[in-house]
Parts: sequence; structure tokens; C-alpha cells
Amino acid sequence: YYIKHLVVDAEGNFAPAIEWITDFNDPKVVCHPVVSMVTDMVWERVAFRSFLTGKLWFLFTLVVFVLSQSILNHLQPHGATSSPESERVGVFICRCFIYVCSMGQQLVHHAKSTVQDIRKRDFVRVGGLPMPAYLGNWQDLAGFVLTLLLVLMLCLEPILHCFGDSTGRLFTEH
Repeated sequence: YYIKHLVVDAEGNFAPAIEWITDFNDPKVVCHPVVSMVTDMVWERVAFRSFLTGKLWFLFTLVVFVLSQSILNHLQPHGATSSPESERVGVFICRCFIYVCSMGQQLVHHAKSTVQDIRKRDFVRVGGLPMPAYLGNWQDLAGFVLTLLLVLMLCLEPILHCFGDSTGRLFTEH
């Protein structure tokens, strides 16, 4: 068998053959030993690390987000009017990480995908409005909505609104 053509096309890029086999929806073809060997090889040697790295990054940013939004904000005793400077600095660092690393990465991804679809003139219509075709995938659409919500959070960030009026205290929110 010549399995090279299942993995690499004539230009040296990843071949769409496996995607075509999947789209064909024939269990006999999908379960063929050669196809199974190729997909297992691609998964084990290429895709698994990338997939796992992406999921671990997402979980890490989720933990930092929860830490900054819920845990660090509620460490002071009930009824206390202000939090210690160390907690405020911790919240600020966590939120900076979320806005720069997570939101920044998402903004770059969506900008690249949007520009790529605009250059190819690849659009889908939703309610009569043209949208970049990559947003036709529900995962990309959910990521885009998450990015918009992060941008909205940044616009409403209390630390930024109180930055100039801190009365000598760092990173107040009131």
C-alpha cells in the first residue's frame, strides 16, 4: 500500500484524504486496516500533542480566570470594606494574564481567520448577513463569542475605571 498519499499531498501539505474518507461515512472504508493505521499514526505522532497542549492551555486559563474573578475577590472576611494590597495585586496580575494571553491569542486567531476568509471571499449567510465562513463551525463561533465577551469584560473592568482615582491604593475596584 502507498500510504504517503493519505497523509501528504503533492505540494507537501497535509492531505485531505482522511477528511474525505470520514465524510464518505462508510464504516467499511473507515475500518480498513490501512486507514486505521494511518489515522492512528497521525494521531499518536502529530495531533495528540497539539490537542493535549491546547486543552491544557484552556484549562490553565480557566483556572486563572476563576481565581481572578471569584476566589481572590472573596478572601477577605465577610463585611470587610477593602482587601489587602497583596490580594488586589494578585487579582490585577491574573486579569492581565487573561486579557493579554488568552484574549490576545483569541483576537489574533479570529483576525487571521477573518482576513483569510475575506481574501478568499468565503462567506456564509446567517439571517441574511454575510459572515466569514470559519464561523459556520460551532466551535469557532463559540470561541468568537467568548472573545467578544472578554473584550466586553475588559471594557467594563473596574480596575481600569478606578485606575486614576485610587486615593493612594493600588488596583482598587470601588
